[in-house]
Amino acid sequence: MPSSAQLALQNRKLVFVVTEDWFFASHFLPMARAARELGLAVTVVTRVREHREVIEATGAKVIPLEAERRSLNPMAAGYAAGQLAAILKAEKADLVHCIALKGILVGGFAAALAGVGRRIYALTGLGFLGARTDSVGRLARRAVRLLVRGLETRRTRYVFENADDPRLLGLDPSGGQVTIVGGAGIDPDLLKPEPLPAQPPLKVAIVARMLWSKGIDVAVEAVRAARAGGASIELSLYGAPDPSNPKAIPEETLKGWSAEPGIAWHGATRDIAAVWREHHVACLPSRGGEGLPRTLLEAAACGRAIVTTDVPGCRTLVRDGIEGLIVPPGDAQGLTEALLALARQPERVARMGEAGRARVLDGFTERDVMESVKRLYRSMLAS
Repeated sequence: MPSSAQLALQNRKLVFVVTEDWFFASHFLPMARAARELGLAVTVVTRVREHREVIEATGAKVIPLEAERRSLNPMAAGYAAGQLAAILKAEKADLVHCIALKGILVGGFAAALAGVGRRIYALTGLGFLGARTDSVGRLARRAVRLLVRGLETRRTRYVFENADDPRLLGLDPSGGQVTIVGGAGIDPDLLKPEPLPAQPPLKVAIVARMLWSKGIDVAVEAVRAARAGGASIELSLYGAPDPSNPKAIPEETLKGWSAEPGIAWHGATRDIAAVWREHHVACLPSRGGEGLPRTLLEAAACGRAIVTTDVPGCRTLVRDGIEGLIVPPGDAQGLTEALLALARQPERVARMGEAGRARVLDGFTERDVMESVKRLYRSMLAS
């Protein structure tokens, strides 16, 4: 029987706005389930490709909306916002939850057109804009701050995956306007530690979209250097280039790397547990722009040590010397030294993996994320 709180929220409608159905399916299903647990009616507005059924399995309704994530054409964005505003009115949305930068800009404008004041802006990292350290990057981040804050109402709340990103928008990460969640959250019953494979070689894997901003090239350079020095280290790359991202690595480059000794590109995988069953160390030498990388949460849940970079999101999960090792972004020599250190200390690799599993269980599970957003939805719809 529904509780009195659930009865009060029944027939209230939450609409998610996200550009890609695959992104919602990979990161935000726990939030849809949390809303359904509260008794909310849930609609997901997205570009539909292959993930409609998995989203609908949460009890959510899916409405297609074509909005190319890579496009910066203001006319196309304005057209999409107009279409979305009509959807929000037809759905009688009480609360709009906009995901990622394009979703916030289009969804925030549409919510303004539709007269929906209750809005959640979930910034899941700044992508390649966050990874740029030059003047163009700084100007772009300033423009993002002005645009996003310009779409704010007194009933707007923000969701972030680390404590660094709120400051980019001039927000206090501990303030009442901000909720910080443990990334996408992990189901610790689905991803569990298994025995480490025999060593040597030290088997290192990167599971990520194949983007320059992820530092894939830095990992390749580091493993080349380590092997040239006689170390027994192998690198496996799992992931596909993202055609909608300007930082996608060409397939020809990936195939060229894969032809080198000790380096193998396997393409995308859906069997994450199998990857970590066969590897000792998870690597993500990101140049920045992360929210809280799901790939690191998955590896930690599987009890694998992590080597990553000192950028927002990555350093949120990994503490240097505890769950793994942290090196400066873009520093191939530092990454080489970190991998060599772990290759020499298999017992340390095991300890770090155990610490990673404990870290995930302390605030980074799906249930942790669900309870955080349930509190947020309750407070916003009660106001």
